[in-house]
Amino acid sequence: MIAEVQDRPGAAQATTMRIALADPEALPSDLPWSDLEQFASEPNPYFASWFLKPALTHLRDGRPVRLATLWTGERLDGLLPLAILQNYGRMPTPHVGNWAHYQCFMGTPLIRAGYEAAFWEALFRALDDAEWATGLFSISHLDPSGPVFAGLEQAAANLGRPCPIVHRHQRAMLRSDLSTEVYLETNIRSKKRKEWRRLENRLAELGTVTFSTCTGQDLDQWHDDFVTLEAAGWKGERGAALGNTSQTRDFFRSMLSGADHAGTLDLQRLCLDDRPIAMLVNFLTPPGSWSFKIAHDESLARFSPGVLIELRNLALVLNNPKLDWMDSCAVEDHPMINSLWAERRDIVQVSVPLSGIKRTVTWHLCRAAETASATLRKKIVK
Repeated sequence: MIAEVQDRPGAAQATTMRIALADPEALPSDLPWSDLEQFASEPNPYFASWFLKPALTHLRDGRPVRLATLWTGERLDGLLPLAILQNYGRMPTPHVGNWAHYQCFMGTPLIRAGYEAAFWEALFRALDDAEWATGLFSISHLDPSGPVFAGLEQAAANLGRPCPIVHRHQRAMLRSDLSTEVYLETNIRSKKRKEWRRLENRLAELGTVTFSTCTGQDLDQWHDDFVTLEAAGWKGERGAALGNTSQTRDFFRSMLSGADHAGTLDLQRLCLDDRPIAMLVNFLTPPGSWSFKIAHDESLARFSPGVLIELRNLALVLNNPKLDWMDSCAVEDHPMINSLWAERRDIVQVSVPLSGIKRTVTWHLCRAAETASATLRKKIVK
């Protein structure tokens, strides 16, 4: 489906923009994805070509996904994967949402700077006309302080539609101008810092401890080491490790290769006598960065290898002049990350009604249920 919009921010004369809602497999292989990534108003590695393509290939589980793309002439100005989600919160309400599989930790669409409101307005008009777009529109994992969210609010106001935040949580992030030493002294108790130094010294008594970053050589071996290390721990036992299924293994291998080729991969390793005991996968998208996965040897838990590699990572981020912040991509109450990183970022979910009586009624019913649930929770807490 293709819809046209007569609008172009900052242009003296209106230029036709078009938005397409298409099966990703129907899009041209030479989609100018990297140009959009470079000039996006907010970075999001999870929708970069090197991440999203392997995810679409290996993690869809047969579910239909449509890629919303905004074009100005031949230039790609926006991109967001969409799917029909079967539940809205706890309510069995099929609706349109951003496709966020279980390896995706940010839902911000890639939008060329200056085109944020134009993208959202074009998307809502296209969804209004799409027969498959049932229920309402919901987007999760957004930063409410960024230009993409501001563009969403502006577009909704232009169309006379509400766009309330329906869910909000916080997760740890690293954002500071302090040196590593001062940051730790400011945010971590002296007793805890002393304990970490003691653990590192005790670990060194067992052999040679080394820290290294993958340079692209032996990437397959680094991949295998990470998968093995992660699978040996609690994630492997609970079926949550990347190595538990062929789909996630293939996704991970393809994604790492793509991220390395794009110059985005930051893969770190802590070894004891050349044996990996902790590994960390980050993505660098200056001015931001993202911590994607961590794995550590749980047989050495008494030495806290996960904390030790995170301390090295903290120093690398704070000393990198190209990086302003790192998003932990961790759950809200993650005990290790929350104890190390002092800063927090809000992550929100927003819902917007689509046109049509049935879809509008669906949105109002869902909002009424959300409001009632929130009121009940407040009474229980009191």
